[in-house]
Amino acid sequence: MLTSLTIRDLAVTDRVDLGLAPGFSAITGETGAGKSILIDALSLCCGGRADSGAVRSGAERLETAIDIRLPSGHSASRWLSEHDLDDDGALSIRRVVKSDGGSRAYINGRSATQQQLRDLTAMLIEIHGQHEHQALLQRSHQLDLLDDFAQASGERKRVANAAETVRALDAEIDKLRHSDNADRADFMRHQLHELHAATLEPARISALEAQHRKLASAGALIHGMGQIEAQLCGDDEMTAVAVLRRALAELQRLSALDPELTELVGQIDAATIALEEAARDLRDRRDALDIDPEALAQMEAELARLHALARKHRTPVFELGQFAAHLERQVQDAATAGERLEQLLRDRDVAMHAYGAAAGRLSEKRRAGAARLGQKISALMEELGMRGGRFECAFESSDGSPRGTGNELVEFLVSANPGQPSRPLRKVASGGELARISLAIKVATIALDDTPILVFDEVDSGIGGAIAEIVGRKLRTLGAERQVLCVTHLAQVAACAHNQLRVSKHVVAGRTQSRVEPLTDTERIEELARMQGGIEITAATRAAAQEMLARGRQSGSAPGP
Repeated sequence: MLTSLTIRDLAVTDRVDLGLAPGFSAITGETGAGKSILIDALSLCCGGRADSGAVRSGAERLETAIDIRLPSGHSASRWLSEHDLDDDGALSIRRVVKSDGGSRAYINGRSATQQQLRDLTAMLIEIHGQHEHQALLQRSHQLDLLDDFAQASGERKRVANAAETVRALDAEIDKLRHSDNADRADFMRHQLHELHAATLEPARISALEAQHRKLASAGALIHGMGQIEAQLCGDDEMTAVAVLRRALAELQRLSALDPELTELVGQIDAATIALEEAARDLRDRRDALDIDPEALAQMEAELARLHALARKHRTPVFELGQFAAHLERQVQDAATAGERLEQLLRDRDVAMHAYGAAAGRLSEKRRAGAARLGQKISALMEELGMRGGRFECAFESSDGSPRGTGNELVEFLVSANPGQPSRPLRKVASGGELARISLAIKVATIALDDTPILVFDEVDSGIGGAIAEIVGRKLRTLGAERQVLCVTHLAQVAACAHNQLRVSKHVVAGRTQSRVEPLTDTERIEELARMQGGIEITAATRAAAQEMLARGRQSGSAPGP
C-alpha cells in the first residue's frame, strides 16, 4: 500500500506531504488546480521520463518520494533482496530532477537506475490513462492474464517443461551433427597409439626417474667412493685405518704400564674394525656400479618422450595415464555417435508429441477462457458507458517451433462503439476509453493480479449521470481489494470513494501554488456540492451531495488492507 507521497518544487507545487489511506481515494479539484501533478509525481517515482521543465520556477531541483508498505510475500520483496536493496520489508523511492537536466533515483536510500525503478514499480503500481507504465498493453502480460483467468497455469507449466525438453534434445542433436566424429575418432586413436607406446603408470615413471638419476651420477659415485675408500684404508700410511692401528699399538704398550687404559684399547680396536668394514662396503658398492651409456641414453630418450607428450596434451607427466583413459572413452563415444544420433532423433519425436499434446490442451483451455473473458469484459464495458462496446482475444499462431508459452500469441482487441472494427488495446487512441477498458479488465480479473496499487486518470472522460455512478462503484469494488487512486471531475465517482483528496490552487507572496489536502466528511459534502453545482452552492445542492455521499458508501465494501 502507498502510505505517503512527498512532492517538492514540481510545476506549481511548492511542498506536499501527503499521507494516503487504503481503499479507493478520489482526487478532485477545480479544473487547472493541478490534479495531474500527483499522477506526474507518481510517474517520476515509477521511472517515468524526467523533464527539467517540470522544476518549479526559481528552484534548483524537484523531488518526489513515495513510501510503500509491501504485502507479505510479494514478488517486489524478492526483487529487492536479489538486488541488495531490501530494508526489513520497507520500501522508499525518491526521484530528484535538477533544473539543468540531471536526474537521480534512490531505492531505500541507495542509488538506483531509472530501469530499476521501472522494473520494481511495475510489480506494485499500474497507472491507467494517458500515461506510460501500463502492463495491460504488453502482449506478454495479456497472455499471462488470460492464462490466469482460464486457470491454465498447470497446463502452461507442462508446456514449458515439454518445450525445454525439445530444446535440450535439439541442442544435443545439433552438436552431434556438426562434429566430424569419424575424423575425430581417427585422430584420437593416433594420440592413444603414441601414449600407449610410452610408460604411463605413475609408479613406473617415478622408478624410471630414480634409476636415471642413479645412472647419470654413476661416474661421480664411483670416483667419490674410491676416494673415500682410499682415505679410510688405502696404501698411504696416513689413511684413517693406518693411523688407528699405530695408535692402537702405542696404547697397548702404554696399557702394560697402566692397566686402566685397557678399556680404551678395546674401543680403538672396535673403531678400527668398523672403519675397515665401511671401506669394504664402499668398495663393494663401487664395484657394483656399472657405467652403461647405452642404458642411460635409452632412459633419457624415454623421459624426453614422456615430457614431450605432457607438453603436447597440456597435462602433468604423472597424469598421462588418466588422459589416455579419457581419450579411450571419447573414442568409444565417437564410435557410437551414429547410434546416439538415431536415439536422440527418436527421443525428439517422442518429446515433440508430448509437447504437441500439452500445447493442444493449453490452447483448448486458453480459447475457452478467452470466450468467457470477452463476455465478462464486454458486459462491464456496457455498464461503464461504452454501449455496444466489444472485447475479444485474438489468437495468432506461432512459427511452429516449441515455445514455453504454447503455440499461439494473444492480442486484446476492443471496439469502443457499435460498428467500429476491433483494434488492439495498445492502439486505442482515447485516454478515457483506455482507462475505462482497463478498469473493466481490472474488475474482471481482480482475483488474478497481485498489483497492489492502481491509479486511474481520465476514467470518467465523456461520461456522466448513472454511468458515472457505476464507474464509481466499480472503483470502490476495486478499492476493497487494492489501493485505488483516481483523478475525477465527477461528483458521482468521488462520492463512492473511501477517501477524498482535494487539490486547490492559491497565490502566496505573488506565486501560484497547488495544495493537496484530505477532506473530512463535512468538507467532502462541500466539495461534492461544488462539483455538481453552479456558481452558487445552495442548501439543496448540499443536501444532494450529502445523499450522494451516503449512497456511495452503501455501494461497496470497506477498504482493503
